[in-house]
Amino acid sequence: MTELSKYRNIGIFAHVDAGKTTTTERILKLTGKIHKTGEVHDGAATTDFMEQEQERGITIQSAATTCFWKDHRFNIIDTPGHVDFTIEVYRSLKVLDGGIGVFCGSGGVEPQSETNWRYANDSEVARVIFVNKLDRMGADFLRVVDQVKNVLGAKPLVMVLPIGIEDEFCGVVDLLSRKAFIWDDSGLPENYEVKDIPADMVDLVEDYRQQMIETALEQDDDLLMAYMEGEEPSIEDVKACIRKGTIKLDFFPTYCGSAFKNKGIQLVLDAVVDFLPDPTEATKQPLTDEEGNETGEYATVTTDASLKALAFKIMDDRFGALTFVRIYSGLLKKGDTILNSFTGKTERVGRMVEMHANDRNEIDHAQAGDIIAIVGMKNVQTGHTLCDPKHPCTLEAMVFPDPVISIAVAPKDKAGMEKLGVALGKMIAEDPSFRVETDEDSGETILKGMGELHLDIKVDILKRTHGVELNVGKPQVAYRETITKAVEDSYTHKKQSGGSGQYGKIDYRIKPGEPGSGFKFASVVVGGNVPKEFFPAVEKGFKSMLPHGTLAGFPVLDVEVELFDGGYHAVDSSAIAFEIAAKGAFRQSIPKAAPQLIEPIMKVDVFTPDAHVGDVIGDLNRRRGMIKDQQAGVTGVRIKADVPLSEMFGYIGTLRTMTSGRGQFSMEFSHYMPCPSSVSDAVIAAEKERKANAAK
Repeated sequence: MTELSKYRNIGIFAHVDAGKTTTTERILKLTGKIHKTGEVHDGAATTDFMEQEQERGITIQSAATTCFWKDHRFNIIDTPGHVDFTIEVYRSLKVLDGGIGVFCGSGGVEPQSETNWRYANDSEVARVIFVNKLDRMGADFLRVVDQVKNVLGAKPLVMVLPIGIEDEFCGVVDLLSRKAFIWDDSGLPENYEVKDIPADMVDLVEDYRQQMIETALEQDDDLLMAYMEGEEPSIEDVKACIRKGTIKLDFFPTYCGSAFKNKGIQLVLDAVVDFLPDPTEATKQPLTDEEGNETGEYATVTTDASLKALAFKIMDDRFGALTFVRIYSGLLKKGDTILNSFTGKTERVGRMVEMHANDRNEIDHAQAGDIIAIVGMKNVQTGHTLCDPKHPCTLEAMVFPDPVISIAVAPKDKAGMEKLGVALGKMIAEDPSFRVETDEDSGETILKGMGELHLDIKVDILKRTHGVELNVGKPQVAYRETITKAVEDSYTHKKQSGGSGQYGKIDYRIKPGEPGSGFKFASVVVGGNVPKEFFPAVEKGFKSMLPHGTLAGFPVLDVEVELFDGGYHAVDSSAIAFEIAAKGAFRQSIPKAAPQLIEPIMKVDVFTPDAHVGDVIGDLNRRRGMIKDQQAGVTGVRIKADVPLSEMFGYIGTLRTMTSGRGQFSMEFSHYMPCPSSVSDAVIAAEKERKANAAK
């Protein structure tokens, strides 16, 4: 058993291309886990093991691995940086105790860094910052430190200063020990010397050291008073204060280096040991009731309590389904029977493995603090709680955003149909942000996801991993419908056909709800004209009609229904009669409430060199974009805008053409807005034509 104080569960997260996977490779090499570093650009990185990752040079799914540094056990998860896969980052952060936020020394705080930082704040994960790529043209450590302050609103605690920049970058000065770590040009991480601070940096080092010590000692009033009176604190005291402040998220120890050139990584590993929390110190995981409301109790990380674990990822590979599990308390042994509190079913633990990317080591037992994978679980999905059958409990579940883009796919032959069903079943279990539906009118299979790249990769996986040849339709936007006018109306459902009939009369008001409020139902009936027991049936009737609006059949959002009167018959009224009445009322009244089409608006973040700013803004305006903000940086300008998703298909090609290949962008869903009538009319006409063709 490893002592819990020696555990560090950490994730590495950043914007696409900031060097997360390269940093992970260097950590694995330094800790002796691998003997040869693989490069992302060669498609040989350990944690990028999917074919799609190797070809594109990006991380798509988070990969877990375990290694050791200075007697401490690191469970590391390398997460994707691309905005279409933020779900992977979110669910990894949910089960981690600490993280390393990697930023590019020249790119600085980029769009996706902000999203990931926000997720980490929401999950209250302590972090150290690593500013990477200091050997790059335009790299500037202190500029990135300022961006962390200004853009992320975080407080970086500078722990090292770089020696030289760009081509001249050769090492760092550790402010705590006042020593310079200088690497030679061999590219080997172990080839460094510890020297005195270069003479031209002494004053700068003292300035930053003083700032660091003052910030750290704010965690301990006695030490701060002594320091103000001229007493120098010991390095142990300063470290203890930094650890305390890091775990409380008061500040973030900030390091720098070049992962690719193997410079500066050791100090980051030391910082993980010194400053990031062990499982017992990290933010405690709340327990919830069956409805998902917090009970005020928490899963205490200890091996003495009953088993509490969270399944945070499902992965299907050649050996079967792997369920990645973070154990919060208790022990788990091979052969144990555990309860899935979501399904209420028990399962036996057959095989447990410790993961190293896509390799595995068989293990017999695991304990609180571990991140492991269980082979062959049947009914477990992402976010389910696994616990001791004698002590059932539910850990806080994960919430996933709704997809905003869809494509229709169809197998090229009949044999592919069965394969497609099996493959999609596995892929939905692996990725909760990926949804599949069947279009009732055309019988087509609709894939829904978070962006063009997301769906592109899914189609690629279907073709290559599962061998299903597909015909792929054009991407479709997830339009919605809503109403703009309040209506007061009445509807009577009356059916008499011998024997007992059906009767239900409802008087109701339908009005637009606040954006994002969804569907709300209220009843203010007094005097018993509609008996109380029929209220749920009326609500159910209205609710069941929401998925199919009256304009073009898109789901209806943000509607409030108030039942204020009605009538019933002592014999003929029933719950079914009132449910049918509510359905008829929906069909009757929604067209009177001035329905309109609303479209998803994306938060778009574009980076462009200075010379092309005018072209990029002009192009965004042509796409019906609203420019929100412009920020000038050293290497170019960041433009933030809200743009309808329907106008953003294929944008990366246009952007690269406009900016000679140097532009970058990311986008994520922001909110829904009404469509202009020209767009609305075209969409409604196209949808009617599609349904007419499907009916033929």
